[in-house]
Amino acid sequence: MELLCGWGGAGAFSDGKLTLSPRVGGFLSDFIAEPELKDLIRQADETYLSFGAPPEVLGRSSDRTEALYREAKLAGLEFIPQEIRHLGTENCLPLLTRMRESLGKKVEVFFETPVKELRAEDGRARGVLLGDGSSVEGEFVVCGPGRVGAAWIKNELERLEIPSVPSPVDIGVRVEAPAPILQKLTDLAYEAKLIYYSKTFDERVRTFCMNPYGEVVTETIEDIVTVNGHSYARKRTENTNFAVLVSSAFTEPFRDPIGYGKYIARLANLLGQGVIVQRLGDLLDGRRSTPDRIQRCITRPTLASAAPGDLSFVLPYRHLKSIIEMLEAMDRITPGIFSRHTLLYGVEVKFYTNRVKTSPALETRVQNLFLIGDGAGITRGLMQASISGMLAAEEILRRMK
Repeated sequence: MELLCGWGGAGAFSDGKLTLSPRVGGFLSDFIAEPELKDLIRQADETYLSFGAPPEVLGRSSDRTEALYREAKLAGLEFIPQEIRHLGTENCLPLLTRMRESLGKKVEVFFETPVKELRAEDGRARGVLLGDGSSVEGEFVVCGPGRVGAAWIKNELERLEIPSVPSPVDIGVRVEAPAPILQKLTDLAYEAKLIYYSKTFDERVRTFCMNPYGEVVTETIEDIVTVNGHSYARKRTENTNFAVLVSSAFTEPFRDPIGYGKYIARLANLLGQGVIVQRLGDLLDGRRSTPDRIQRCITRPTLASAAPGDLSFVLPYRHLKSIIEMLEAMDRITPGIFSRHTLLYGVEVKFYTNRVKTSPALETRVQNLFLIGDGAGITRGLMQASISGMLAAEEILRRMK
């Protein structure tokens, strides 16, 4: 089953975290004032609620979250409070199905119809060229290729001479530990956003996609198998998982961070024939994990297909060192996470489209060509991706009046 393409993209089979904070999930605040962005978040949230999103909001601020913020500072971490509406993996697909059924009464939706090229003439959008050689003409073109389309849209931007700059690539591991170890964080924040700057390399390291009582899963991008995680609203495991990602921004002359990330992921696949799992203790001792060592681990892996191995053969030293330092810092606020029984799965990679200079409505220098979602390299999460579509739609409606 394809998890990253189709209706809803990666969101259809994610665990559906709708972040209600303007500081999380993208960079729309770079050109939208915070009060306006908060109002757009409210509008998008109301839409999700109308299609069946649960009413409960997690991670609301309290005296305890303020105490956690101070505790994180003392550990060398930045804790970013956020409110989340958690759909749950089992609820995303039904919700998106209801959205599709509603839109199906108003628009035509074509599946398995790949777009080969964006068409433009005299600086204006003209439509798209399909993979079978046919064309679809239109006065406006809204392009939302998602992360899986990052390489394709990069090539299209270059062909259309639309300036862009490479976005960072996030490379790291999926961490899994017994849920009680992280309960202090997940009870307060559900998904704790923590940022750390490594002492050795001054690299930006962050937690991402924390899944209380969740499970580790694989995802496929082209021919590459990487790792991810999700959690259900009702079904529970005994573990919590989250990603620790190191952001790498490259300088000239290198301009292919996507290719670099794919290279690292392919290396893991070469060594482990898929995803590799390693005990933190084995990594620190400079030895690979074996099936027997994983069997003796008190953290029971939720991804049974992961191959025991050695991540030091895959991840660059600066990444491994930064990840280890991050887990050491986290151990000061969540004792036990830096245990030898903590499991590390690799690799997890987040590809981002080149950052494109756009108008606040996400229009490119090609008139009437809009890039939404991760297409412009500006959004990251479901909520800001949703809002980007609203911005483009409102501008198109204004011009059509």
